[in-house]
Amino acid sequence: MSTASALPRRQPLARAADEFALTVVLLFLAVTVVRWLRDPGSALYIADLDVALAIIGVVSGIILTSLMFSPPGKRAGGHMNPAVTIALWLMNAFPGQSVPPYILAQLAGSAVGTGLARLVWGRAVSFPPVDYAAIRAASTWQPASVFLAEMGSMMVLIVVVGFFLTRPGCARLLPYVIGLSVGLVIAFLGPRSGGSINPARQFGPAALSGRTTDLWIYLVAPVLGAVLGASVDHALNRRFRTRRALVTIPTAFVPDLPQSPSASAAAVQGPFPVRRSVCSPQAISRWRRIVKRSPTSCGTSFIHRIH
Repeated sequence: MSTASALPRRQPLARAADEFALTVVLLFLAVTVVRWLRDPGSALYIADLDVALAIIGVVSGIILTSLMFSPPGKRAGGHMNPAVTIALWLMNAFPGQSVPPYILAQLAGSAVGTGLARLVWGRAVSFPPVDYAAIRAASTWQPASVFLAEMGSMMVLIVVVGFFLTRPGCARLLPYVIGLSVGLVIAFLGPRSGGSINPARQFGPAALSGRTTDLWIYLVAPVLGAVLGASVDHALNRRFRTRRALVTIPTAFVPDLPQSPSASAAAVQGPFPVRRSVCSPQAISRWRRIVKRSPTSCGTSFIHRIH
């Protein structure tokens, strides 16, 4: 096997390792923030749940954006969310061969990150109201309402992601938009549905805390919302002759590319039909010209190279 042909096969596992590390850090920091803000014995304890979740939302948004801009985030795309990974594949913006290893890495990273927080912060993490930072809905919310809220918020988020990915001048702002969006979801839906919109965010904490009764909602609803969001994105963009998969997308969500345009097109082809190869020589040349003419459109330090 030649080096050129072996490289694309190694890339999914290498990038999945980055996703694992990113998710470990994300969950460790998430549990840490909840431990210090919601543990009654903490000097930073905030009794008002709404205020605490608003602060947690701000901090979580900053953490998420920072991880997306980190070196592993630039290499792997910084998904840290199985629903996002599935949505990007459906939107022909992520290679299908990388979907299973990414999802496994994210779920494993969730469990490891939560366990690491327990190891570092001790038993305080396991006691209420911290409970390993496991997300729970308000007692007045029925499971159906929680499901719809989690599904709907993820659907909107994916539509927003699709909007930014189709516009080179806006794409560089995507990590900030994602951080802001997730922060708002936590602040506003946190006291109600739980505000997870991320199966990996709930998987580890629920598994370690034993709060698994409603776990299926937080695993299924975001994925279904991502599928619906990708469908809406496809409907909104079906008139375009080209799509944005694996062509000079900055930092967020799209990992390093395979070696050839033809390999790229085959790797990322999702279930939605496209009229023209997203990585045709013409499409790649067009994006390169756009970036060269508009250096501010996709800051060069955040651009994944096309080989």
